[in-house]
Amino acid sequence: MALGLGGQNGAIVVDMKHFSQFSMDESTFVATIGPGTTLGDLDTELYNAGGRAMAHGICPTIRTGGHLTVGGLGPTARQWGLALDHIEEVEVVLANSSIVRASNTQNQDILFAVKGAAASFGIVTEFKVRTQEAPGLAVQYSFTFNLGSPAQKAKLVKDWQAFIAQENLSWKFYSNLVIFDGQIILEGIFFGSKEEYDELDLEKRFPTSEPGTVLVLTDWLGMIGHALEDTILKLVGDTPTWFYAKSLGFTPDTLIPDSAIDDFFDYIHKTNAGTLAWFVTLSLEGGAINSVSEDATAYGHRDVLFWFQVFVVNPLGPISQTTYDFTNGLYDVLAQAVPESAGHAYLGCPDPKMPDAQRAYWRSNLPRLEDLKGDLDPKDTFHNPQGVQVGP
Repeated sequence: MALGLGGQNGAIVVDMKHFSQFSMDESTFVATIGPGTTLGDLDTELYNAGGRAMAHGICPTIRTGGHLTVGGLGPTARQWGLALDHIEEVEVVLANSSIVRASNTQNQDILFAVKGAAASFGIVTEFKVRTQEAPGLAVQYSFTFNLGSPAQKAKLVKDWQAFIAQENLSWKFYSNLVIFDGQIILEGIFFGSKEEYDELDLEKRFPTSEPGTVLVLTDWLGMIGHALEDTILKLVGDTPTWFYAKSLGFTPDTLIPDSAIDDFFDYIHKTNAGTLAWFVTLSLEGGAINSVSEDATAYGHRDVLFWFQVFVVNPLGPISQTTYDFTNGLYDVLAQAVPESAGHAYLGCPDPKMPDAQRAYWRSNLPRLEDLKGDLDPKDTFHNPQGVQVGP
């Protein structure tokens, strides 16, 4: 199953890769971009047009059309909001074949739907996005942990969760914890000076016998290098492959209990994954993302502090039942310990096997989206098995 290809056999897919236009209004620094623009090209275009930037994810080959309309998590989102929070205006082709523009002053309901659920309502042919001045200084860090026992691994995750759950944690700080079969990587970036970074005291909080990497960066395009993606590509390759993913969202009020973290690593230790190509990411969010009200956009996860995402890959063929069982077991350990976390699922990491997926993707915004579906696409022209359906 591939939700990005319609979610079922026989779907018609509209390829927008040639819609890669770009321009910058030099008086407002609002950029006009096409949905076929890759994130890597977007970074370069924005920076060359006055040293500008915007929040988005770390994969340079993803295109803006999908990324900006499901959320758009990434290193600067804690400071600037999600990628979709940058959207000021869109041009959209609707199911009735009309071409409309939506903004805060016209077709506001369409703009609401585009910011988190666009694929169920139309085809975005153009975005206008606010941009930020690109940071001129940052510290990039990466530490690798080769830990032996499940208890040692569990302690690292407990310590990380306690650290990122601090109420006064700077919005300049971004962090990922990446769990592989044989090691754990703590990596991220701090958008500030080395002196400010040193005050976080990460090396003492998370001691490791392996030499870490701490780089002071003054070039924005260097800051958005893709070290994490490079690490993952070494594991899974960069060609299309079979994969499966699941996600859970944890809030400041629904953190993972220590006992569940212990159970999580005990499960990994005792269970056959059916593949060596699997990894888990714990990604810090919060900050500016959570300063937007939950009903302001279709994206319904404004209370999430960090996302848990598990990915399994098989470059040789379909995912085996053994691997599906392993993945579901990992998910269930945490979901059963914190049932509220299963009420969050990130649409950028869709799970085609998840029941009642729409409620987990859009949460309290789903009824409004279902009503809009009835108004804008009553025949479900823009169909996906896990898309927004016409309301009852």
